[in-house]
Amino acid sequence: MNTRRRPTTLICVGVLIGFTACSAPIGVKRVGMRPVYRSLRANALSTDRPSEWTRNTVNSWGLLRRFDDDPEGALGALREIVTSGRGASTELFALGELSFLHAEDTGKKPYYFAATVYMYAFLFPGERHDRPDELDPRTRLAVDFYNHAIARAFESRDGRTVDLAPGTYPLPFGELEVWMNPGCLYWADRRLVDFVPMAELAVRGMRNRYRSPGVGAPLAARAVPREDVDVERSLVGRRVRVPATALLRLYDVHDGIVSGRLRSTLEVYTASDAETVAVEGRTVPLEFEETATIASQLAESPIWKRELWGFLGRAETGDRLPVLASLTPYQRGRIPVVFVHGTASSPGRWADMVNDLLADPWIRHRCHFWFFMYDTGNPVAYSAMLLRDKLTDTVSRLDPDNLDPCLRQMVVVGHSQGGLLTKLTVVDTGPRLWNSVSRVPLAGVPASDEFRTLLSRALFVQPLPFVRRVVFVATPHRGSFRTGAWVNGILRRLVRLPGNLVLMSRDTLTQGKGLFYAARTTARLPTAAENMTPGNPFLEGLAAIPVADGVAYHSIIAVKGDGRAEDGNDGVVAYRSAHLEGAASELVVRSSHSTQSEPATIQEMRRILHVHGDALAAAGLHCVPAAR
Repeated sequence: MNTRRRPTTLICVGVLIGFTACSAPIGVKRVGMRPVYRSLRANALSTDRPSEWTRNTVNSWGLLRRFDDDPEGALGALREIVTSGRGASTELFALGELSFLHAEDTGKKPYYFAATVYMYAFLFPGERHDRPDELDPRTRLAVDFYNHAIARAFESRDGRTVDLAPGTYPLPFGELEVWMNPGCLYWADRRLVDFVPMAELAVRGMRNRYRSPGVGAPLAARAVPREDVDVERSLVGRRVRVPATALLRLYDVHDGIVSGRLRSTLEVYTASDAETVAVEGRTVPLEFEETATIASQLAESPIWKRELWGFLGRAETGDRLPVLASLTPYQRGRIPVVFVHGTASSPGRWADMVNDLLADPWIRHRCHFWFFMYDTGNPVAYSAMLLRDKLTDTVSRLDPDNLDPCLRQMVVVGHSQGGLLTKLTVVDTGPRLWNSVSRVPLAGVPASDEFRTLLSRALFVQPLPFVRRVVFVATPHRGSFRTGAWVNGILRRLVRLPGNLVLMSRDTLTQGKGLFYAARTTARLPTAAENMTPGNPFLEGLAAIPVADGVAYHSIIAVKGDGRAEDGNDGVVAYRSAHLEGAASELVVRSSHSTQSEPATIQEMRRILHVHGDALAAAGLHCVPAAR
């Protein structure tokens, strides 16, 4: 034996032992909570790779590398594992995720349908497998895959809409028969068209984004009136978009995965008609994207163009103003809440408030939001008359036999000038308002019968019996310090009043020039801005008239800064102008004049609506619509 080689051998062995001692094949490394969490929760919806759950499952069957090289072959092999009885819910989830991932990579729609089938089988296993635990993260993830796969499977060629249609659709392992009841595409007196997938849209310009999580592909649909519908008299807005969801209900899904022939029904639900659905003996929530739907509707709406031009009386949007509209059809048992916007504004300015209020289940189930839109440059009394006419006509048309007491428990909410219109729904003026603007009785004014009737309707006001509560938001009861002779002089040249109103009033204002306090120097009807000038006779007359007995009223007053509220203002209206004695409540919100989107303002509106509902319940009236 060569003893000289022994030290060298020992050295080599020692080096090898040292290497293995310093580099264990298995170990851990602290990288922080968030990187690990992101890695564990990554999936085919958030990245271009499958989740750890799916990777583990596929790897345990020796198919992970094959999926990278031959995804369709690997999916076929994994399906064979399931159909042979060797696989269970874990394999179904993996099949669903990998099918979705392959469809994303290739654009092959049969794999989107396959993802829908597999995830449905995972979520609703019947008696074949155990139902997935609600705390298992895969349960919610499977719902998301199912929802997205439906939207992708029925996606139009240009990718902008979803074409919901019955038919026979190919699967990678067979075919899927889809049946559809045409009636599910009708919503009250409208047909639902142009379905847009909402889950892929980012929302801008709104404080909060709300979605109702559940099953179904969340969509927004355009509601087109039937040919026999009188659009001018319909309460639902002309351009309304409806939150909807598409559900694909499969029958004998496990047998179908084995045979390759599956049957299903494509169902469409709207948020106003259903919030849950029964599937395989379980009641599950439906998914809707309410905020995204509101934002998509407002993004396409011409109301923004109308705000300033509508104030000037020069807007053209295809709508004949005034308009009273709602986002949903009338449903007996709901309380109407009417929003009246302010000067050079539109219903779109209520978006944040409506969005937040609809997120409150109590309000969503009991209230019905209406929106009044009008030309804000017109005389306040004239606009208020139009508001009263619209409300009266709508209530009598919706419930001619007086069978819905909740319809007659209306709440009207007015911002800025809209607050003045709101007050003119709940006052008994007698001759006081007329006397504040005229030196002589109405009978002594030289006027045509038509104009005399209009003056009587606008200035001799009685409270609407169905308005039971009002909310004044930043309302200039005693005028706005932003208006004055210089501003009004400019606006007088810019604002164009309705032609019929100008013609009717011309002779009266010319012949009776000295009969009206505000028309001593001009034979012209006042604009809304002139009506809201401090010291205006009409405004002072209205401010002196109390709200009618039996009507609760609330004030939300905006004040900028942190100083004493009584000495402050919101940049347009002073606190002392907005304050009303005797209010059921008054809240000062530290904000500018456009306070409708402020969280404190919205929370106060939520509180007031709950107070209103509680008061009705205490009186024995429970406003809850019939079960849907």
